[in-house]
Amino acid sequence: MDHSRYRWVIVAAGGTLGCVAIGAMFSLPVLLQSITRDTGWSVAGVSSAMTVGFLAMACCSMLWGNLSDRFGPLPVVLTGSTVLAGSIFLASQATSLLAFQFIFGVLVGGAIAAIFAPMMACVTGWFDTHRSLAVSLVSAGMGIAPMTMAPLVAWLVASHDWRTTLQIVAGIVAVIMIPVSLLVRRPPALAGGSAVAAADGGPPADMSVGEAVRSPQFIILLLTNFFCCATHSGPIIHTVSYAVSCGIPLIAAVSIYSLEGFAGLFGRIGFASSATGWAPSAFSSRDC
Repeated sequence: MDHSRYRWVIVAAGGTLGCVAIGAMFSLPVLLQSITRDTGWSVAGVSSAMTVGFLAMACCSMLWGNLSDRFGPLPVVLTGSTVLAGSIFLASQATSLLAFQFIFGVLVGGAIAAIFAPMMACVTGWFDTHRSLAVSLVSAGMGIAPMTMAPLVAWLVASHDWRTTLQIVAGIVAVIMIPVSLLVRRPPALAGGSAVAAADGGPPADMSVGEAVRSPQFIILLLTNFFCCATHSGPIIHTVSYAVSCGIPLIAAVSIYSLEGFAGLFGRIGFASSATGWAPSAFSSRDC
């Protein structure tokens, strides 16, 4: 296998998986009005499923990351893709708000965690150069989701009820994500199960979980991610619903959401390009 070429296959797979996974979860804002109108559940109650989903992603990422270290990213990502498709289908069958919150929140959020943490680590391991750009391209899948999955969901719910729409989304997730997850491979340096070589300047192979979570790098990244999610989750969840309540047609309202994702692409790739040239002079190899 030509590792220099296949690493870009890993990037493409990661971006695709991220786009479909986050697009499936972020279909909820598009379906919010339809769900509340059909079921009588409160907007706050249905929206809270997204909050639960974010919390599940945060908690389950550590578990999936540990399993990915032990068994490799392929079985973890494959399991997450399968569970995600099944969970979205189950959410379409929910007959109570509590069941919907658990399925769409805990199960869907937990399944998506099996995609992002292992894929980010996997892509990082495949690249010695252009690492920041590669990771940003995978992350860009999240930005593409509002431009692809959200308009598709809006188009579907215009012709079907929300339950049928979620069932179709579940089918899309299964058809795309399960085959793509089979392309995922463990980074060549770890293919034999060996730890990162100390000669490469990587972190000590015997670092415990406790040492890792107490490190300044982990704490900074944790807080950064928390405040990032706290600030953007509100607009993501309620932009479409608010626009519709103002009399804007659903398709037009989703285009606002899509524009947000499009604008985010420039930031992801731009900052990654800046980091590629700036990070090595700012930090030692042990900090990366």
